[in-house]
Amino acid sequence: MERENTLLVVESLQTQFFTYGGVVKALDGISFEILNGEIFGLVGESGCGKSVTAASIIGLVQKPGKIISGKVLLEGEDLLQKSDREMNRIRGSRISIISQDPTSALNPLFKIGYQVSEPMIYHQGMKKKQAWKGAAKMLHQMGIPDSSGKARNYPHELSGGMRQRALIAMALSCSPSLLIADEPTTNLDVTIERQILNLVRELQQNFGTSVLWITHDMAVIAEMCDRVAVMYAGNIVELADVRSIFKNPKHPYTVRLLKAIPLSEVSGKELDEIPGAVPRLINPPSGCRFHPRCQEAMTVCKEDKPEGVDLASGHMVACHLYS
Repeated sequence: MERENTLLVVESLQTQFFTYGGVVKALDGISFEILNGEIFGLVGESGCGKSVTAASIIGLVQKPGKIISGKVLLEGEDLLQKSDREMNRIRGSRISIISQDPTSALNPLFKIGYQVSEPMIYHQGMKKKQAWKGAAKMLHQMGIPDSSGKARNYPHELSGGMRQRALIAMALSCSPSLLIADEPTTNLDVTIERQILNLVRELQQNFGTSVLWITHDMAVIAEMCDRVAVMYAGNIVELADVRSIFKNPKHPYTVRLLKAIPLSEVSGKELDEIPGAVPRLINPPSGCRFHPRCQEAMTVCKEDKPEGVDLASGHMVACHLYS
């Protein structure tokens, strides 16, 4: 049920890719909501549909992909009903995205200052000189030293950490309502990752922006997020506040995912891995898509897809053990 302070509602979203090898059922009717001012995590193994979710929200699903059905409501407006021109106005102003690879996201032919100032010119109608000053200020807020000088640099002249900070500056330049962070620290070393995590959390508090944080790293989820949705093979199998997920996980996949995290106190022991492999979404398993790897699987799991069940306030699980 939608709450009063809800910013984004994703409802029964289905996205598929029509390839020569068959139809890839990337998103199988996922639903969740993001509240104003919260950091919402989306976690799961590679290939579970996290990045497709982000692309579907902002209307950038590339061919042969297509959104089949569902709704994406931003402050009550269905983004799936918007034209390309309308979405161009929304992207960068009301919704922004930070990708995991700033090298490919930044244009190597343009200076950093130009790229950060461009959204201000396009969305806010600023003059170039005013926008350039705004870009330098944003770079300074990102903790980049000599921001006015760095604004005149090209992307290849900056370190990986500074390029990611510049990408965050570009994403926040128009104070969007929603920031989508698609594994933004994947290609960074541990020290720089720590700086970026602290920066995003500080900026989220200062700007009041809601954040959709996409990752496969449960440790990052524990540190950054208020609530989290656990994805498996195109489905959301559990959704709750972070404390409930870590202290009282319900879905067998979430339980095994947490057991697979390496801990210092059990050093030297073999990891408790999840048996089997992630299914191919061209021909996914019937019923619950996790049942071939699940130690709790029953006959009904192979036959029927489980519906989401509310176990407690805000704690949803899609599993026949609870239905």
